[in-house]
Amino acid sequence: GSDGRCRFPVRVMAGLESVSKPKTKRAKRFLEKRDAKVIENTKNALLIKGGNTSETVTRALRDIYSLKKPNAVLYKKKNITRPFEDQTSMEFFSKKSDSSLFIFGSHNKKRPHNLIIGRMFDYHVLDMIELGIEKFNGLRDFKNSKSAEGSKPMLIFAGDLFDLDNDHKRLKNLLIDFFRGPTVPNVRLGGLEIVLHFAAFGGKIFMRSYKVLLKKSGCRTPRIELEEMGPSFNFVLRRTHLASDDLYKKSLKQPKALKAKKKKNISQDVFGTTYGRIHMEKQDLGKLQTRKMKGLKRRKGEIKVVPDEAESSPKKAKEQ
Repeated sequence: GSDGRCRFPVRVMAGLESVSKPKTKRAKRFLEKRDAKVIENTKNALLIKGGNTSETVTRALRDIYSLKKPNAVLYKKKNITRPFEDQTSMEFFSKKSDSSLFIFGSHNKKRPHNLIIGRMFDYHVLDMIELGIEKFNGLRDFKNSKSAEGSKPMLIFAGDLFDLDNDHKRLKNLLIDFFRGPTVPNVRLGGLEIVLHFAAFGGKIFMRSYKVLLKKSGCRTPRIELEEMGPSFNFVLRRTHLASDDLYKKSLKQPKALKAKKKKNISQDVFGTTYGRIHMEKQDLGKLQTRKMKGLKRRKGEIKVVPDEAESSPKKAKEQ
């Protein structure tokens, strides 16, 4: 109105951090799920489109979402934001969807077919690496059967750059974090269905996806064949936003409950053999149980001679 006051009720969206005490059981379960844990949940990934995208970027996001399901959230609407200039929008969406990993897709004349892959630490951007798509073949370009949803992939990295260059080292770590899937104690042979191969060569990164085929071999162990199923990418490395060494080290810190306690008097050699040291009291050899022999048995009427007395007074022993 003219007096400067709003005559209509305004609903203010409170932040998630303002919720202190849940009023319902559903809210309690929601907060417990997002609360810090000793063993964290499987990391979710957020896939989001920018204000301007291309068909290549849209298909790429959809195919990566297919690989990450069910631990992924795909936003279909466009969001006008620039992660390298302003990170608040990505941090908001990450907190809203409880996702610590994200891929942002965009397209413009300066940076065509652009993907930004990143991760969060405490709902703040930790690392971001920008990749340009030079060549892309999607899932629908390969006319064959696909893997089951939720399969845990096997990751292969080829190229010296992943071990020598700092940006490629962090990219390798980021890709492992993104595609590793849930942590499981063991995996059956039939559950190993996907192989993701990353190669760094000539300033480019090549990503290929294969389906594992178990063929008959005439023995117990099957013969393995790889069949490309997509998606397939040729990337070029663009901008990077990497965390400082101190912040990166802090993000890797583990709770004390997860650290294995050092056991006393147990050691291992270079071959993995475990040795244990046992501390015992001094043993009295006089009470040691030896093997019974007929020749050592004492006869009836034989007098027991004390060694000390026998040595000190041999005449006295004879007189007895």
